[in-house]
Amino acid sequence: MKTVSTLGLMFVSVCWLLATNVPAKDTEEDFAVWLEGFRVEASSSGISQETLAAAPAVFAGPLPGVIKLDRTQPELTQSLDDYVTARVSEKRIDSGRRMMSSYPTWLSRVERKYGVQRRFIVALWGIETNYGEYSGSFPVIQSLATLAHDGRRSDYFRKELLDALHILDKGLIPAKSMTGSWAGAMGQCQFMPSSFRRYAVDADGDDLIDIWNSVPDVLASAANYLASIGWKPDQTWGRPVRLPEKFDSSLAGLQTSLPLSRWQSLGVRCSNGSDLPLRDLGASLIIPDGPGGPAYLVYDNFRVLLAWNRSNAFAVAVGTLADRFAAQK
Repeated sequence: MKTVSTLGLMFVSVCWLLATNVPAKDTEEDFAVWLEGFRVEASSSGISQETLAAAPAVFAGPLPGVIKLDRTQPELTQSLDDYVTARVSEKRIDSGRRMMSSYPTWLSRVERKYGVQRRFIVALWGIETNYGEYSGSFPVIQSLATLAHDGRRSDYFRKELLDALHILDKGLIPAKSMTGSWAGAMGQCQFMPSSFRRYAVDADGDDLIDIWNSVPDVLASAANYLASIGWKPDQTWGRPVRLPEKFDSSLAGLQTSLPLSRWQSLGVRCSNGSDLPLRDLGASLIIPDGPGGPAYLVYDNFRVLLAWNRSNAFAVAVGTLADRFAAQK
């Protein structure tokens, strides 16, 4: 086993490699200080020296382009309409329906156990990775190290990096198998390491939580996440709506919640012009692209989807895809 002093030298030895592609902090000396501080924090959090000694393998250097990808996320650069149109395609709808037909037994089990409608579980699966087709090939530890040293959300990614190392430390995943998105999201349901530790489950009973290859684990983990943070099985996510002329747009925003009957009295209607549902759910109006853009009345489950990904566009895309699964062909 490598000694602690050797470990310190190994951490310092990768400083230059990791620093070259992190523009916010671009000196070897600066990254060396950051890395040494992180090593101390990781050790004090209970991560073993054996896991930390593997640093030359898992901290092999910064990942080119990660910072650029962080600054150009589609949720930040596309209009809601463009975002949803690109993700709720006829091909993805058809593929999702096939997945629902392919895994009826597992979806029934998961639906019963967690109280999350299967169409939303499959829609999340589809939006995140196109049903596992592309779950990402970035080494998670390297991605998180690159982002943890960057200045934009360093505290968040530092915590995720610690969670990732705890996962390795417990032997839950081999380091070489811990792959995911540029942001460190893992597997077919794109769990960040903290979400993996809290919500990922072994559904197929093989004593392995495998959100990369086991569809039952993927479906159950996603449902467990949603159920744990407040999903309501008797509700949907929301609906697109039509606003009357000269509507008071100051009522828009998640901070305002009114009964559906109140929105009806204000002239809000379903997108096809019909009355809103009679059930008096509390709902908020969102107009993500601003006045004149698409408008939606959203319910509590929409907020749960936002806890998964803090993007109105993402949550609307998931809800829209789930609705398309339920619609008649």
